Amino acid sequence: MKKVLLILWVLFMPLEVLAYSKEIYLGGNTLGIELDCDGILVVGFYEIDGKYNKGNPNLAKGDYITKVNGNEVNTLSDLTDEIEKYTSAKSVNITYKRNNKEYQTKLSLVYDDGIYKTGLYVKDSITGIGTLTYIDPGTNIYGALGHEVIESNTKRMVEIKSGLIFKNVITSIDKSKVGEAGSKNAKYYYNTLYGNIDKNTNYGIFGTYDKGLDNLKLVPVGDKADIKIGNAQLYTVLNGEKVEEFTIRITKINETSDTKNITFEITDEELLNKTGGVVQGMSGSPIMQNGKIVGVVTHVIVDNPTKGYGLFITKMLEEGEK
Repeated sequence: MKKVLLILWVLFMPLEVLAYSKEIYLGGNTLGIELDCDGILVVGFYEIDGKYNKGNPNLAKGDYITKVNGNEVNTLSDLTDEIEKYTSAKSVNITYKRNNKEYQTKLSLVYDDGIYKTGLYVKDSITGIGTLTYIDPGTNIYGALGHEVIESNTKRMVEIKSGLIFKNVITSIDKSKVGEAGSKNAKYYYNTLYGNIDKNTNYGIFGTYDKGLDNLKLVPVGDKADIKIGNAQLYTVLNGEKVEEFTIRITKINETSDTKNITFEITDEELLNKTGGVVQGMSGSPIMQNGKIVGVVTHVIVDNPTKGYGLFITKMLEEGEK
């Protein structure tokens, strides 16, 4: 009998418990974001002797160089130091990742104008602006952006090793117009850290928030069933660090879409006058309706920037807890 009871207990134990809080701190704050790539990211090529990809024709945009002659490289300085050890040779052996698979090849070194050239444009980090969506008071896990960080040259999600969020101050706005998304412009304060970045996913960036929480407001979490067609509020920063509330109208709810769950239009004249609509850097701005946080701004509709898409907040919270 004891054995039967034990089996039943195991069967009914949940395989995964996503225990985000029923009340969370409302964001809207502007963030500086720096992601450290998981390797040296190849973002393009330049000509050597009239040819592109002279260093190695096997490499492609989006590949991550992880080793040079068996030695791990994480930064551009690491890559340069390792290559300079072998400049008497005409090539070095490199290890690189593509689609989570590891490959090896040779990278030719071309001596030109007193330096050794590889024919590769590379990055070891990505820096940008985003908006804090929430902080879970039970765990200090935060979520921001509501979508993945994509490298502009490769158009691919950045594979990260680590990252940081830090203070920035919005200095101006380039307004959106039909066919072209505008953007927030900011001054970065790299030495004023707010937390780390653990992961970059389709539903946003996530990590642990280390800054004080005294000035943030606790709000209840709304499920998708709580969302209605009609007026709602968007929270974001347009100047300095001041979080402001603006009026939007939710026009469509799509439960079948993975990321475009909420379609909305900006109805607030002040916001439209200042931004022309949804702008880059607004991603992550929380959406409130009837006193509950229900979603997060993720995308602008470029053909009509007064309209945009949002993600259900519950999807973001579940991703943050994984």
